[in-house]
Amino acid sequence: MNIFVLNCGSSSVKFQLIETSPEQIASGSERVLAHGDVERIGQTDPLLSGCAGSGPGQTCKVRAENHAAALNAAFEWMMAQGVLRHVQEIHGVGHRVVHGGEFFNQSAVIDEVTLMRIRVCNDLAPLHNPKNLEGYAASRERLPHAVHVAVFDTAFHQTLPPRAYLFGLPWAWYEGAHMRRYGFHGTSYRYVMSRFAELRGSSPEALKLIICHLGNGCSICAIKHGKSVDTSMGFTPLDGLVMGTRPGDLDAGALLYVLKLFAMSLESAEKILSEQSGLMALSGVSADMREITKAAAEGNTRCRTAIDVFCYRVAKYAGAYWTVLGGADALIFTGGIGANAAVIRSEICRQLGVLGVELDAEANSAASGTETEISRANSRASVWVIPTDEERMIARDTLRCILNSKSV
Repeated sequence: MNIFVLNCGSSSVKFQLIETSPEQIASGSERVLAHGDVERIGQTDPLLSGCAGSGPGQTCKVRAENHAAALNAAFEWMMAQGVLRHVQEIHGVGHRVVHGGEFFNQSAVIDEVTLMRIRVCNDLAPLHNPKNLEGYAASRERLPHAVHVAVFDTAFHQTLPPRAYLFGLPWAWYEGAHMRRYGFHGTSYRYVMSRFAELRGSSPEALKLIICHLGNGCSICAIKHGKSVDTSMGFTPLDGLVMGTRPGDLDAGALLYVLKLFAMSLESAEKILSEQSGLMALSGVSADMREITKAAAEGNTRCRTAIDVFCYRVAKYAGAYWTVLGGADALIFTGGIGANAAVIRSEICRQLGVLGVELDAEANSAASGTETEISRANSRASVWVIPTDEERMIARDTLRCILNSKSV
C-alpha cells in the first residue's frame, strides 16, 4: 500500500509517500517513494523542497495560499516526478497529531468521534492541533477514498503511572482542566525502541531503556518492558530539558515574578517561552547546537555555558531515570543533536560515568546519523546512536489501522 504521511505546521507541510506492507515491515524493506515540505504557506513566494525516490533534491516555487493549496502542490509535484499517476494510488493518510489528551493510547482511524476528541484537545495544544486538523480537512477533500489515521505524539506516554503524571495541584485542576504530565515525541520513542530491539534480536518487553530525543525540541524517556514510565516533557512541550528556544524546567514562581515585574502579557510570555528561551537565550548566538559548539570552540564563554547547562540537564534526568528503572540495558541517543553531535554525547556520558557508563571515544566520534553502538564492551549499559524515523512509524500505524478496519 502507498501511505501518505502528513505533518502540518502553522506555515509548513511536511510529507512523505511510503510504500509499505506487512511483509515489507517484517523485512525492513519499506520504500520512501518521495518526501518533501512546502514552506512559507500563506506568505510571499512559498517553496516546495522535495526528493523523489533516490533522485536529487529539488526546490521550486509553488502556489500555497493555504494548507489545501500546499497539499495540491505536493500532489502535483509527485505526479510530475512520476511517483504517482493519480491520487487514487494513495490508500491511506497518516496524520501527525500532537495532542490526544487522555482519550488515545494508540493511533486511531479518524471518524466523527475521533475528530470530536481531537478538537477537545485543541486547548491543550493550541499552536499544533488546529493546524493538524486543517491538514486533515484539506487531505480528506482531495483524498476522500483513503483511510485517514491520527497518530498522536502523546499516546505512547499514556502508560505513565499516576505517580509520574500527577502534579501537586488542586485535584479539581486535574479533573476539570486535565492538568497532568502528557509527554511528547512518543512516535519517535516507539520507533527507536522497536529498532533497538530488532538490532539486539530481542523484544521491547524484555528491555529497560533510556532514550534521549535531542533536537530543536528535546525530551528524555524511561521505558520499561515496552512501556513509557516517565518522560521529561510535561503538560506542554516547554517542560524538562533545555531546548533550542524553550526553557525546560522552570520554577512557576519565577514566571509569576517576571509577569508582575514587567507587567508582561500572557501572550508575550508565551512567545518568549516558546521562541526566545533555551539555547538561544543562554548562548546569545543561536538555537542551533552546531553553531553553538563552533562558537564555544572559538572561545565564546556563553556558548560554553549553554552547552554545560544542556548536557547537565540531560545527564541529571538520565541519572534519575536509571533509578526509576532500577538500572538500564541501554542509553540511546536520537534526534538531530543526539544522532550527530559526538561532543554532546561525550559530555553527557562523562557525567554518567558514576553509573558505569563507558563510551568508546573512537566509535562515538565516528557516529554521525548512523545506527551504531558507541560504548565500550565493559560499559554497564550499552550506549547507542539510532536515528529516528517517525514517518516510517506513522506509515506502519496507518497500515495497521487500515488492515484492522478491514478485518472487522
